[in-house]
Amino acid sequence: YRHQLRQNTTTELTAEQIHEIGLADVARLRGEMEAIQKKIGVEGDLQAFFAHVAQNPALQYPNTDEGRAAYMADTNAAIDNIRKLLPDYFGLLPKAPLEVRRVEAFREQPGAAQHYYPGTADGSRPGIYYMHMSDMSAMPKTELEVIAYHEALPGHHMQLSIAQELTGLPKFRTQLMLSAYAEGWGLYSERLAKEMPGTYQDPYSDYGRLVSEMWRAIRLVVDTGLHAKGWTEAQAVEYFAQNSSIPRAAMESEVRRYLIMPGQATSYKIGMNKMLELRAKAENALGDKFDIRGFHDTILGGGALPLDLLEKRVDGWIAAQKAA
Repeated sequence: YRHQLRQNTTTELTAEQIHEIGLADVARLRGEMEAIQKKIGVEGDLQAFFAHVAQNPALQYPNTDEGRAAYMADTNAAIDNIRKLLPDYFGLLPKAPLEVRRVEAFREQPGAAQHYYPGTADGSRPGIYYMHMSDMSAMPKTELEVIAYHEALPGHHMQLSIAQELTGLPKFRTQLMLSAYAEGWGLYSERLAKEMPGTYQDPYSDYGRLVSEMWRAIRLVVDTGLHAKGWTEAQAVEYFAQNSSIPRAAMESEVRRYLIMPGQATSYKIGMNKMLELRAKAENALGDKFDIRGFHDTILGGGALPLDLLEKRVDGWIAAQKAA
């Protein structure tokens, strides 16, 4: 398990350290969720808020062709808003086009996760953000924005397209997939989008952002609990239920995934946390000289990297900025 953690996080963090990071993140996110609950005005504890969101028909799209068209239109509007803002946050921009599509009927599954399929390096195929739309009850309005930002812009489409388009690097550097880096960027993008004008305007959408981050924080606790602390499957599911509003069946499926893929689920949040840590480090070191575009270009401009090498790259950028 130590080896799996090292492989998946690209760090030397121990199971105990990762477990404690997860507990701290879960506690912080519960507090942020409770603040939104108070802002909306829902009485009771966090479980009552979870139930309120799950049972609120206004937060669902109709399971009809009209509902699917509305979801598609709202997704495109969210992505178009981000696309216009990208030059304020990035110097490197992807050349590859991005399309939003419904998953083809032959492979569409009710409730399956939206996902990104990268384009080709030669530009002959665009990057595609795919959505399973056969069951609209599995696609609440609360999660529309956060998933689009993770999978499309400024998330995986930015990261994977820019990597493929880099020149002057060995070919493998443009194609390498490292979960801590790639999924760390996807989660970082969910948070970054909140800094951009016109996003998460509805508090329920901001709640959806927290649900997504909480899901990945819980993974740190549960994965290490199962593989290093002797937790049972039932204990893991119960911890999920105490802290998340995702459906019970999804929690059970998640825990089974962790059982057969030790360590993989820890990569997402560890990667995000490292990128936030590196940004804070750069902001503190550079003060008024900190340039968000330069920072993001440093993160994305070397292709996927283990987190220790990513830190060295950022440290080099900080030193160069100071010298300039």
